[in-house]
Amino acid sequence: MFKLIKYLKGYIKESIIGPLFKFLEACFELIVPLVMASIIDIGIANNDTSFILKRGAFMVLLGFLGLVCSLTAQYFAAKAALGFGTALRNEMFSHIHSLSYSDIDKIGTSTLITRITSDINHAESGVNLILRLFLRSPFIVIGAIVMAFYIHAKLTLIFLAVTLLISAVIYVIMTKSIPLYKGIQSKLDTVSLITRENLTGVRVIRAFSRQKDEIERFEDTTCELTKNQIRVGNISASLNPLTYAILNLGIVAVLRFGGIAVDIGDITQGELIALINYMSQILLALIALANLIVTISRASASAIRINEVFSLKPSMTEKSVSDVKEASSDPDTPKVEFRNVSFSYNGTEASLSNVSFQARKGETVGIIGGTGSGKTTLVNLIPRFYDASEGEVLIDGKNVTEYPFSELRKKVSVVPQKAV
Repeated sequence: MFKLIKYLKGYIKESIIGPLFKFLEACFELIVPLVMASIIDIGIANNDTSFILKRGAFMVLLGFLGLVCSLTAQYFAAKAALGFGTALRNEMFSHIHSLSYSDIDKIGTSTLITRITSDINHAESGVNLILRLFLRSPFIVIGAIVMAFYIHAKLTLIFLAVTLLISAVIYVIMTKSIPLYKGIQSKLDTVSLITRENLTGVRVIRAFSRQKDEIERFEDTTCELTKNQIRVGNISASLNPLTYAILNLGIVAVLRFGGIAVDIGDITQGELIALINYMSQILLALIALANLIVTISRASASAIRINEVFSLKPSMTEKSVSDVKEASSDPDTPKVEFRNVSFSYNGTEASLSNVSFQARKGETVGIIGGTGSGKTTLVNLIPRFYDASEGEVLIDGKNVTEYPFSELRKKVSVVPQKAV
């Protein structure tokens, strides 16, 4: 995810304001248990209705300020996350257009579709939650422990033990879920591939009565995807019961030992209630943090796949206009010439082997051969959609690699078999 932070460059203000207001919301939230303790220890103990009403109004004010801060943070976090997703999506689309045919063949069309849609959506959700919760949840946990320590140092040891146990649970679940999320996205690529093949090849499938086979193939793949999703879902779903169980045991311990402390006059009843409230705040903060980590796990798996696309550099480069040599003006120079050209797709068996021919001005040349004999491949080498593995392709006596793409493709008209 860190490699993708640069796409937040235009949203620095929003990326600061969002977490800042979440931090303020957390501050207001941490004050509430202390106000509650004072209501119990002073207002209720002394039957002071005026004090209770004043402190009650103060709690309502804290709640209102927390709500305003929360809404503000949500707005700016969402704005930054959507801007991040838009910038990332535009950049990936541009990068894909810079890749050669062979680069796109290597990574696959279906996986590119998944990465520019589903993976970027996961990354966008991750950024949104990071801006909203990454600062707030740890601050609530640390703040609640500090406030508990201020009330009663010995009972704070229970808080520390509960926090460490819950953190260990979150860590184990995170380490198990990240690889599974990456596998799910890869399986989603396969589903996209099968869907694309069936939609583009529907006539062929029906002509050969292969509908049943394709349906079974699709169902097998989606069933496998479902199993993987259920598996990672079960792991993620175990988070809440485990953390709630640990925290409720912590509350029981606080009540047990806190009750003894109240009996001997070590702390007041209000302070004990405040400790339980802080324990509940730790629970909610850690649950939010755990859900954040699950989302970040998915976002991290998607970010790896997104970075794989960006790390794929165009294998086909073009000459700059200043470096271009003039094409031959000799009328006897062939318009198109192949000199001992060989070509294979990504190291597979050669589609063309040692092909040589010339096409002069005014000539019409037909390339005839059976299906898969390399006719389309040969034509694709002329406008340099692919580079020859061996030999040279020349236009007007100059190697096609010596032309800028724009100048080369001005010289070639292509009529595709199917309109796009």
